[in-house]
Amino acid sequence: MRSIVFAAGALLFSGTIVAAASLPGPVVDAEWLAANVGNVQVVAVQSDPSAFIAQPVWQNNPKTGAKTLVEANGHLPGSKLVNTKNIRVERKIGELSVKYMVPGRADFERIMQAAGLAADRPIVLVALGQDGAELDDAARLYWQLKYFGEDRVAILDGGLAGWLVDGRAVSTDAPDATPGDWKAGPERTALIADSAEVAQSKAQLIDARALPQYHGLAKRDYVYAYGHIPGAHALPPEVRASSDGGVARFLSADDYRTILEQSGIKADAPAITYCNSGHLAAGAWFVMSEVVGNKQVRLYDGSLHEWTLEKRPMEGIARR
Repeated sequence: MRSIVFAAGALLFSGTIVAAASLPGPVVDAEWLAANVGNVQVVAVQSDPSAFIAQPVWQNNPKTGAKTLVEANGHLPGSKLVNTKNIRVERKIGELSVKYMVPGRADFERIMQAAGLAADRPIVLVALGQDGAELDDAARLYWQLKYFGEDRVAILDGGLAGWLVDGRAVSTDAPDATPGDWKAGPERTALIADSAEVAQSKAQLIDARALPQYHGLAKRDYVYAYGHIPGAHALPPEVRASSDGGVARFLSADDYRTILEQSGIKADAPAITYCNSGHLAAGAWFVMSEVVGNKQVRLYDGSLHEWTLEKRPMEGIARR
């Protein structure tokens, strides 16, 4: 494995924007990003801001001398930072307070501007990328950007972990505090579903959680019943990304179609994804809508947190 070069070199954003790069699709690889980094805005999607300015942690094998990535810290030079803990809010739905929801248009615009997002360049989201749940962090922000009208957005395959393992340049500089001018558009309601629509819809229901939660063997503390929504199909995190050498990567559209078929899911039929709070659901939505190309997929934003607050039916192994 090559050693990491902690120098910005050609990866630093130039002061002059030549022309906005045309994104090749919803997923970009490190080679494409390295060649186009000056014409896009790179956004680190992390839940711990301290990781943004920390050095990566490696472990050396004393026998072979090989290095293994332990913690994917730092960021691509010139990156903006979005803290995933700040992009979802608590909202009132009827008499209930539901956590982890998409903010209103004005609030989300303010959050993105505070992170420094500009209106003039495409966005490439970079998760830490050591497991599939971290890729889902990027998928959640991707979905929210799309929900508010932003189509010039992609996710870096492998995230920061893949970038590091490739031996590419990283930085530990503090994030730039300069606000941006990104604007949110009208909500795209075709991308979102609420409880009533889930209960009444004939669309396939896709449970994006781990199988023990799907079957009712475990649950999160903010979900108030065990099991899954009746009739839902399981598409767990373990089958939504490959993991090799501590780097999580997306699969091909053909591979996903095979997995969907083997899971009893019709790849091209209407679907609604959900999880505990709308995080993992974004990963399943991204796979089906953006990689496979099924534009009839919606995300149930309140997911099981809202569903069980409303005391709606669940099925699975009964647990107390």
